[in-house]
Amino acid sequence: MEEIKVFGKTGASKIILDDSLNRLPYLIPKTPVFVITDDHVKVHWSKFFPNAPVFVMQAGESSKTIDAAIEICRWLTTQGADRSSFILGFGGGVVCDMTGFVASIYMRGINFGYVPTSLLAQIDAAIGGKTGVNLDGYKNMIGTFRQPAFVLIDPRTLNTLPDIEFRNGLAEAVKHCLIADRDMFFEMMQHAESILKRDRDLVKKLIKHSVQVKANIVNLDEQETGERRKLNLGHTWGHAVEKVLKIPHGQAVSVGLVFAANLSEQKGLLKKNERVEIIKLLKSLELPTKTPSQEKTIYESIIKDKKKEGDTIHFVFMKGIGQAEVIPIPVTELTSGIQ
Repeated sequence: MEEIKVFGKTGASKIILDDSLNRLPYLIPKTPVFVITDDHVKVHWSKFFPNAPVFVMQAGESSKTIDAAIEICRWLTTQGADRSSFILGFGGGVVCDMTGFVASIYMRGINFGYVPTSLLAQIDAAIGGKTGVNLDGYKNMIGTFRQPAFVLIDPRTLNTLPDIEFRNGLAEAVKHCLIADRDMFFEMMQHAESILKRDRDLVKKLIKHSVQVKANIVNLDEQETGERRKLNLGHTWGHAVEKVLKIPHGQAVSVGLVFAANLSEQKGLLKKNERVEIIKLLKSLELPTKTPSQEKTIYESIIKDKKKEGDTIHFVFMKGIGQAEVIPIPVTELTSGIQ
């Protein structure tokens, strides 16, 4: 068992990497519990749910709305949830985001925890205390910062994850390497084929690495005023691509990483051969590397990005492989990253 901690203004979050969901009953407090999950996860993992009321949402990004959050709040009310209650989010990134958001606003905040079941959730969405819902297709425009009491990561839940969703998580793993670990980047490149085959030890190592990278950054800057902005690498262009083209988050982030690499090379922060290596790794993990058509519409979507301030945006550049730097640039400068 591995344990990593995140310390935030709303309390400490305990992240547990273990091969046993049987640990879950020992983590849940002795108070009324309410479970939020989705229809896919319920089919495969409901035998591990605590004996508690369960709200089943439809799987997918379309469920991540303020209306859906209000529906869950109404359900909690009818079920008798109060300030002493505990909410367990058991599912992927959307379930975790919704659970954290609802828990942070219901009765001005109640305790909650996660059992993330997708790679994307295990290494990103469930870690760090960001919660949020989308607004008119714009990612996480309404949200809060609130740390879960615990995050229980059992890599065995990935056994029922479709290949496309597994690859989506790998895009975030690459991002974490580009931000903080050059050596791990090249280890991923060396073992890309085995990673795609879900080699147990490699996947566990990737999860632990990504969780540690993100936890280290969040512990320095929980509410994204400085260092945490680095975790948005690939997401400025990626979120816009995701909104316009309706493609999975990980695929959009992969395209966004290449976009960021292009701009980083143009600024002299990234060498050409490093950009080529980044594209090579993403391709070897069967992730897209080219921005599809509709560049103008994608660019227009960025104008409403929550990271934009006036006519500038805090863009995350790569300083070689393994380092990142946040530099405010004019939004118009983004057009030069399209290739």
